[in-house]
Amino acid sequence: MKTFNENTQLHSFDAWSGAKDTKQTILDNHKGDEFDSLIEELYPDGLSEAALNDILWFDPKWIYESLGIETEE
Repeated sequence: MKTFNENTQLHSFDAWSGAKDTKQTILDNHKGDEFDSLIEELYPDGLSEAALNDILWFDPKWIYESLGIETEE
């Protein structure tokens, strides 16, 4: 199983399905490093790529709020 950990960064993560849009929004707002830090803090032992993809896909509102990204509803 591949894991996303302190040696992985969002910009190199190959997101799929609905997670692609969230990833791109994070990167477009120059918040990739902040997202990486947030994930490292919440998951110090890393998490699977599928789990990370699910966070990006199903929790964009929480991510944007956590990173201070304003989006149109």
